[in-house]
Amino acid sequence: QVQLVESGGGLVQAGGSLSLSCAASGRTFSNYAMGWFRQAPGKEREFAAAISQSGGSTTYADSVKGRFTISRDNVKNTVYLQMNSLKPEDTAVYSCAARNGRYRVYERAWSYWGQGTQVTVSS
Repeated sequence: QVQLVESGGGLVQAGGSLSLSCAASGRTFSNYAMGWFRQAPGKEREFAAAISQSGGSTTYADSVKGRFTISRDNVKNTVYLQMNSLKPEDTAVYSCAARNGRYRVYERAWSYWGQGTQVTVSS
């Protein structure tokens, strides 16, 4: 089992920045690809970003590309999501996920999930 705990959410004005963290425990963190997903009110959960086990490969949804940056620290067992130039449409609950294998953009491929952290962007 892998336990994931997100932190760093909050309220920010449009154009601002926020940094999310996801701390992992339970298994060897460097064995897992990590991802960030988000779910806006009334919408399905969607993929935002993912990073490979080594951190050498990343991928982003078109909606966040150029504004969000995913990174990881395999010593601290933590994955991060730096969010810049935030927009009201970025408002959502952000959840991190882990899977043993190459990262995927569809949520069913991910084995472990955190409970999420709320990000609210005001206009």
